[in-house]
Amino acid sequence: MGKMLKQLEKVQQEMARLQEELAQREVEATAGGGMVKAVVNGRQELLRLEIAREAVDPDDVELLQDMIVAAVNEANRKAQELLQAEMARVTGGLKLPKLPGFPGF
Repeated sequence: MGKMLKQLEKVQQEMARLQEELAQREVEATAGGGMVKAVVNGRQELLRLEIAREAVDPDDVELLQDMIVAAVNEANRKAQELLQAEMARVTGGLKLPKLPGFPGF
């Protein structure tokens, strides 16, 4: 039983380290042929949104809005994949209940 508790403590420490590491890692995605770029961190927090001047057409605001949504959603999807891969590495593939501080996991 003591060995199991030590292992759980180690996993908990690794997860705390991972949470800090993910806050520093960046994932990006583009839409509209690169006209819109979203950058999020591993915690799925939007860090930057870059929009090319030529993407701004006052007569077609809806297209720009769609490109922004697509870029942010894709960046968040990539961040979620990163989180899942890192969590699987830390836990050895063990499925854990939803964890605070780890959105979508």
